[in-house]
Amino acid sequence: MHPLIPTVEDLSADAVTHHYDDMIAPSGLTNMLGTVRVDHDLTAVSAVQFPPVSQGLTQTAVLFVDGRLFASYGAPVTHEWRPDRVVRRATVGGLEIETTTVCVAGKTAVAIDIAVRNTGAQERAVRIGLSAAARVTRSAEAWLDAESPSERDTVTVDGERLVFASADEEAWSVQGLVGGEAALSGVADLPDAFDTGIGGNGRGGELSTTLTVPAGETAHTAYVQAVGISRRDASRTYDQVTADVPGSVRAAEEFWNRQLRAAFDPDDGEFSGALPVLETASAPLRRLYWWAVLGVVWFRRDFAGNVLGRSYDTLMPNYWGTTTFIWDYSLSSLSHALLDPAEMRNQVRHWISLDIHSHFGTSSLTGGPVGRWYSVNDYAMTRLVHDYVRFTGDVAFLDEIVGDHTVAAAVREWAMAWKDLRRDSPLADYGEIDNLLECVSSYTHEVAGLNAANVWSMRTAADLVELQGDETASAALRAEADALLPAVIERYLPGTGVFAAGQPDGTRLPVRHCYDFSVVGTTIADDLAPGIRDEMVGFFQRELQTENWMRALSPWDPDASYSVRPDHQWNGAYPAWPADAGRALAALGAPGVLTDWIEGLSRTANQGPMGQAHFVDEAVPGFGGGARKAPPQLPYIIDWSCSSSGAWVELVIEALFGVSVAADGTVRAAGCVAALDPHAVLHGLRVGTRTYDIDASGGITATPGR
Repeated sequence: MHPLIPTVEDLSADAVTHHYDDMIAPSGLTNMLGTVRVDHDLTAVSAVQFPPVSQGLTQTAVLFVDGRLFASYGAPVTHEWRPDRVVRRATVGGLEIETTTVCVAGKTAVAIDIAVRNTGAQERAVRIGLSAAARVTRSAEAWLDAESPSERDTVTVDGERLVFASADEEAWSVQGLVGGEAALSGVADLPDAFDTGIGGNGRGGELSTTLTVPAGETAHTAYVQAVGISRRDASRTYDQVTADVPGSVRAAEEFWNRQLRAAFDPDDGEFSGALPVLETASAPLRRLYWWAVLGVVWFRRDFAGNVLGRSYDTLMPNYWGTTTFIWDYSLSSLSHALLDPAEMRNQVRHWISLDIHSHFGTSSLTGGPVGRWYSVNDYAMTRLVHDYVRFTGDVAFLDEIVGDHTVAAAVREWAMAWKDLRRDSPLADYGEIDNLLECVSSYTHEVAGLNAANVWSMRTAADLVELQGDETASAALRAEADALLPAVIERYLPGTGVFAAGQPDGTRLPVRHCYDFSVVGTTIADDLAPGIRDEMVGFFQRELQTENWMRALSPWDPDASYSVRPDHQWNGAYPAWPADAGRALAALGAPGVLTDWIEGLSRTANQGPMGQAHFVDEAVPGFGGGARKAPPQLPYIIDWSCSSSGAWVELVIEALFGVSVAADGTVRAAGCVAALDPHAVLHGLRVGTRTYDIDASGGITATPGR
């Protein structure tokens, strides 16, 4: 019997052993109230964020052993991540030190159990010291930069604790070692310019304790940081957690096992929907699917003060906390429609109420816009409404008025918005690098991918209009799509498998990027001649695909020298790109290329939730057979995890199982998953008020609704 529902053990990452400043992305933890970054030494943590309290990337709890900075010993450190905890261990000077870090369930706090084992023959007194810092603040505005706000804090000693406060006393951090001592650091006060970054991390005080450890025995202490919007709140949380740190560690495991069960259980109230259960003997397929589900659940945020009640962040633990990007959310569109349709409906309504042509996302703190316009927004919003309606059956949503228009009117507006972006060409001009892929300078203006998406969006809007009985409007939209299609295909460069991007001066730049491959392949594959489809697949295999990941940009593209940011360049790829490329392969008539790739891709599911980018092996050697996560430091600036992992749920359901759900809820299936497991079954796929089991042969069995 193969497992159907994962536990935290099933989703454990491979152990990572590294030395100081190796290229290892520091991992993250969350309890859905906030996040923390777990750093490279045995106790240090950064970016302890519990909205509305933020403190940038400030690092605290840096370890000293017997008065010496632990990192200076040069001891290799092993990290073991799983959803509920990170275990770090190292051996130094006859001591085995193991720490277990958790985001405390239900609390705005982080706890670290610290175990010190004496491997020597004599009893030892071991001094454990932590250098503590905080820069807590409570911004009245949205967190509008990649790094969250922070400010210099005042610090006082309160028994075993250090108490940090913002200048207005609206943000607090209480830190301490259980049974230890606290003291101010004595470091001279420095101006703001030298508090962080190139001038250092800043130190507020020292936490210390001396453990008496008999030979062969283990002694424990624990570090806790609690944050709050008042001293009373932060202190109360600190006291509650320090009263039973081992209990907090156990509770974190129980919390995350509950979330994983709930994600597949439509009768559990944690989510407003549920994802189908995968039954398969294929370990790689199962691993990829569970990895994808975790990567969506991982970003749920239910903190007090969330203006939407619930939202799903996009990145963690380093950047853009409290921001939901329209593009990234849409890449997990099907996952949201199945897992949490009530949240999705609320989020889509919120975006419709704003001007989606003026920002890339919104803040869950204020509801307001964040960032600049992303060119993909019209396509992304059309996709979101389409997936919501077809999987929930909530056709009435289209008639709902948001602002001055119905949702259906908004969809038609998005589908036709491309017309206002034309210059001297039939195609829309989608602007400059910052509106598109940010680090591919040639992928600008009249790009094939988004213009192909316009064809799809008009056809999709036609399907939705038809649901409302307006056949005239539906026919007009289809005619517009048919008229645009030849201009998109005309940008194809015969014999190459790639398309050209039109520039304002009339030139056309060939672009060997995966985004054209994936979007053209998933939107207009049936409109392409067989020769074009074959050449596109050949290009993908020859220039983009690797054994366990892919390159976003071909190394044969002249722009490959422009940047080393691995989410969109030659040295790696953003986490949704392999999944979307897989869907394109199936649509272009090459399902065998996809199924042959699955085993290698599954090896990359070995480092926790998907990173914002993984390197290809040619750029940085892989880890444990998988493509290594890229790190946050310059020049890569890549976060440890990203919410678009839901694209892999869509890969499994719509490409591998071949499930097709029309706007009216009609379900069909004809996939390629039998090449991986001829007996695989998806149980409990919800479409409208009915649920279905889908088997590897394409069989569809209606099951009793729950």
